[in-house]
Amino acid sequence: MTIGVWILGDQLWLEQAALQSCQDKVPVIMIESLRHVQERPYHRQKLVLIWSAMRHFAEELREFGYSVTYKLAEDFETPLQEWIKENQITELRVMTPNDKPFTQMIQKLASLDCTITLIPNNHFLWSVEKFTTWAKRRKSLRMEGFYRDGRRRFKILMEGDKPVGGEWNFDKQNRKPPKGKLNTPATKWFEPDEITQDVIAHVKSLCFPLYGEVEPFRWGVTRSQALEILDWFIKNRLPEFGPYQDAMVTGEETMWHSMLSPYLNIGLLQPLEVIQAAEKAYHQNQLSLNSIEGFIRQVMGWREYMHGIYHFVSADYPEKNYFEHTQPLPEFFWTGDTKMNCLHQILTQLLRTGYAHHIQRLMVLSNFALIAGLSPQAVENWFHAMFIDAYDWVMQTNVIGMGLFADGGILASKPYAASGNYINKMSDYCKGCAYNPKERVGKNACPFNFFYWDFLLRHSYQLQCQGRMSYILEHLKRMSEQELKTIRQQARDWHVQQLSGEKI
Repeated sequence: MTIGVWILGDQLWLEQAALQSCQDKVPVIMIESLRHVQERPYHRQKLVLIWSAMRHFAEELREFGYSVTYKLAEDFETPLQEWIKENQITELRVMTPNDKPFTQMIQKLASLDCTITLIPNNHFLWSVEKFTTWAKRRKSLRMEGFYRDGRRRFKILMEGDKPVGGEWNFDKQNRKPPKGKLNTPATKWFEPDEITQDVIAHVKSLCFPLYGEVEPFRWGVTRSQALEILDWFIKNRLPEFGPYQDAMVTGEETMWHSMLSPYLNIGLLQPLEVIQAAEKAYHQNQLSLNSIEGFIRQVMGWREYMHGIYHFVSADYPEKNYFEHTQPLPEFFWTGDTKMNCLHQILTQLLRTGYAHHIQRLMVLSNFALIAGLSPQAVENWFHAMFIDAYDWVMQTNVIGMGLFADGGILASKPYAASGNYINKMSDYCKGCAYNPKERVGKNACPFNFFYWDFLLRHSYQLQCQGRMSYILEHLKRMSEQELKTIRQQARDWHVQQLSGEKI
């Protein structure tokens, strides 16, 4: 019997499960498939990151004594079949992909002349099985309970069976609006080496639809660089991470955010080492607990929770559409060409870097999509295509569930809908905007305002069931019929204008 291992582009870790399941250094294959990256118009920097990281990891494996076959091909099946025949492989081992569609694709590789064995994925603290066991015991699947159980299980920020500081959650201390000069820390970037430059040239040569700028490409592509980013974050950003983590500032692309998600999501970093590095810094340097807890909650709480929910929900979850929203995605989501300054700033940043932080994603991009009634499936596909850290497991739950409430509350306790007032409070974007964040209707009215109230009007019956929305719905009763009629009309007119190609 000859065993071979196929390593996927988001499994770049020497201790990944398929490699660890083999006693000897077995043959390894890695494949760049052009057909696979044409499933949606990906951001060019996403392709550079994955392919360069794969090529660097292949070199690392060779240094550790593995025989690595690296193929650039149209599909996965053809090079796999050739490699299996050449190496007389009788069993192909693959670490189970995080994305369910990719697992299904592997299971359909019927032409391969060998046994395919899926090895349980070990890139998360909670295996799919452990999360399922946790979830089945609960009536409500809220993240907070899961997060607390994770803290107890892994003994993170705990004093016996109690949380350090006497509280589990310090989020109230982490919502400061940006006032005055913030003195944000610099970002740790890298210059592309020869391998990365070759990948950049390759991506530039591709003739199918892609989005975003390919250069300057400044992301890390190796484990050593990812560890540098982690160390940089712990020393320069973590101490002040908490207070302004929800703030948005023009020209500040990264603020105090860690920038670790692209590396965690492809295996260059592991969640426990990231969490333990933050906890160690807290104890050694007496850092603010609200900053440490807020960061650990993102990794141990949201990231693990979203992955677990993704594998727990029903197969029809990607098609959920609780509010029956069907409006098409505006063209400016792909170009950034809009008079709404908040969207313009974030979308142009995204085109340059493939990145925007969590509040930009949730409270501007997803919020707008929700209140404007955009198709959840179109929005999820866009998020998946445009973000450098995006995968099916990431975006199904974050967009369909958290961002758009299209799952009807499986994941979130209420829709994250907000007017222009929130953006005006938590950013400086409104200062440079053609629209007035304080006006609900009229030619200068912020679209976030009339869409917000139109959203509440359209779905007041469904929203009554959401206990946390009842107070907000009371505001509708205080508005005149004429104003409500104008709001409805302006929301409808906006969609007609954007379909006509008018800049709005």
